[in-house]
Amino acid sequence: MTKLRKLHMTIIALLIFGLSWTGIIQPVHAESGTGAVETKKTIVLGTSADFPPYEFHKMINGEDQILGFDIQIAKQIAADMGAELKIEDMSFDSLLPALTSGRVDFLISGMNPTPERRKSIDFSDVYYRANQSIMVRKEDKDKYNTMDTLKGAKIGVQKSSLQEEIGQKIEGAKLTSLDKVSDILMQLQTKRVDAAIIEGPVAKANLTEAFAITDAVPEVEDYGYAIGVKKNNPELLNSINNTLARLTKEGKVEQFVNEASAMVNGKQASKDTFSFFWDYKEYYIAGIKYTLLLSALGVLFGFIIGLFISLLRMNKLAVLRWIGVAYIEILRGTPMLVQLLIIHYGFALTFGIEFTALESGIITLSINSSAYLAEVFRAGIQGVDKGQSEAARSLGMTSSQAFRYIILPQAIKNVLPAIGNEFITIIKESSIVSFIGVADLMFQAQVVRGISFAGLNPLLVAAVIYFIMTFGLSKLLGVLERKLRTSDIH
Repeated sequence: MTKLRKLHMTIIALLIFGLSWTGIIQPVHAESGTGAVETKKTIVLGTSADFPPYEFHKMINGEDQILGFDIQIAKQIAADMGAELKIEDMSFDSLLPALTSGRVDFLISGMNPTPERRKSIDFSDVYYRANQSIMVRKEDKDKYNTMDTLKGAKIGVQKSSLQEEIGQKIEGAKLTSLDKVSDILMQLQTKRVDAAIIEGPVAKANLTEAFAITDAVPEVEDYGYAIGVKKNNPELLNSINNTLARLTKEGKVEQFVNEASAMVNGKQASKDTFSFFWDYKEYYIAGIKYTLLLSALGVLFGFIIGLFISLLRMNKLAVLRWIGVAYIEILRGTPMLVQLLIIHYGFALTFGIEFTALESGIITLSINSSAYLAEVFRAGIQGVDKGQSEAARSLGMTSSQAFRYIILPQAIKNVLPAIGNEFITIIKESSIVSFIGVADLMFQAQVVRGISFAGLNPLLVAAVIYFIMTFGLSKLLGVLERKLRTSDIH
């Protein structure tokens, strides 16, 4: 019983630690003399920080910061409102759902106010206009020097962007639409696409010895760039327009553009993978912390929920059995990414329930894991010899006591290897939370790709780290299994 109590205390400690980190349990704040909590208005910006010089990551004095002239404009907007700016970094095609679901207050991410987008959100006045460029491998600069030469070519574009619309109008073009500019450039470098349509300043910021900008000029209606705001929010929109008018009058926008362009570092990263990791270790260490937290809490809550669902699954009442079966089949029969998007955006839009990105990730991993663990527990419980239950009953135990003290401990001991395997699986599958902006290991690897202009090394480092975590865990589980077998012998 002493060991069991220790296990219970460990689980409770992990629960409190995890909930405190995610913000579900909040610490007590210091109060002012009047007894009121000091608060400052916060305005949340949504952006996709892989678009230098508009917005990009850069390490300054050992701290990761999001910079760019879009960010400078956002800071001015917040300052004029007397608010604190909070930046949420996510994939470009997640920005509109984040705004419409109320997770962010406004969008700045080199976004064109196209008629299609205006159906979903409102836009500010245009604050900047730029040309579009065709980027190719250096040896193909003369091959694709006009728009006609791009007919039938394989072209990389950013998903849900103006560049995608341009590519769709090129006769016979085969488009590859991706979230990140760094992914598009990797497609170009590895010859999976022939050319890429990229915003002019962004193309120049990413220009290396491997690439060139051709003389081809895409013909497109110049929508310019504007700031996105949720529908029916005239107060915020007017405040943003007033700030933009002031910045334009003072010539600040061009100043911000020049300053951001000067800060973009186009230096190629070291080819040595270990040296590469050491140069960007702060990013990877931060990502490891989130990945391990997500995985541990995902399996912990999945363990608790899965055990409950397995009991429903084996219940004598048909209604409860049906609920258990439906829960398991729905979660096992739908992609985890879909579940993540429903929890993160769908709940906010439909029920007004807003989880942070980290909370959405933990909930998704927990319920997805619980569906698989429920079946693991069911197999473990049904695998315990029925004679164990009969012996317990003969000793005067009730059915619940027999289950709690005799059946369940043996079942958990038998399925412990399967639970460990689920933990290993969750470590790898947790990478999907990077899609909604959780700064896990995969998210940080993508950030490093944008900073370093390296296509392969950031991913190699991430792969090695994932392998070390999963391999190390599998060895620890092997040691635990051997100890359990030894205790059975004695």
